[in-house]
Amino acid sequence: METGGEVSVGLSWLSPSYHLHIYFRGPILLEDYHLVEKLANFDRERIPERVVHARGASAKGFFEVTHDISNLSCADFLRAPGVQTLVIVRFSTVIHERGSPETLRDPRGFAVKFYTRECDRLNGYFDLVGNNFPVFFIRDGMKFPDMVHSLKPNPKSHIQENWRILDFFSHHPESLNMFTFLFDDLGVPQDYKITGTWMGRVSTPTP
Repeated sequence: METGGEVSVGLSWLSPSYHLHIYFRGPILLEDYHLVEKLANFDRERIPERVVHARGASAKGFFEVTHDISNLSCADFLRAPGVQTLVIVRFSTVIHERGSPETLRDPRGFAVKFYTRECDRLNGYFDLVGNNFPVFFIRDGMKFPDMVHSLKPNPKSHIQENWRILDFFSHHPESLNMFTFLFDDLGVPQDYKITGTWMGRVSTPTP
């Protein structure tokens, strides 16, 4: 029989293998905080994957200033030549899950995080985010959840359904520009080295 251990508040327990109950075969007692905490930790030990940009790879390095550009920026990490700043870059696919292949036709996202000296004092970072296309599917943020749902694989079959994609985007003509990029060679980049980086924007056609 297992013995010992303690819960998060520091109270010790006799055994993590048995719960409190009434008599020999009675019901479980809700006052058994050992059981409640053990089950609560079990439910939360798996972190769900991101809704979008789930599959990705990152690289860590340093950004070094080579010229004084204090006349152009007041950012602390850009003011003095020779200053090095820790940087982490993450490249990712957008729609598909963590276990999906990288060869699928899909926009690629990127995120660059500079761990500046200001972050130690202000708990802030300098971030750059974007995609490998200069445009985006939609302009109105209200449509974003519906757009993602139309592009995501069917949760039962884990396969994208073309009719859902075309049904949504046929009602949103501003997405046509993005589609021309997606079905070009940019939709399946050869490697991270040649992946384009843009901050996406959308123009809505008007009559």
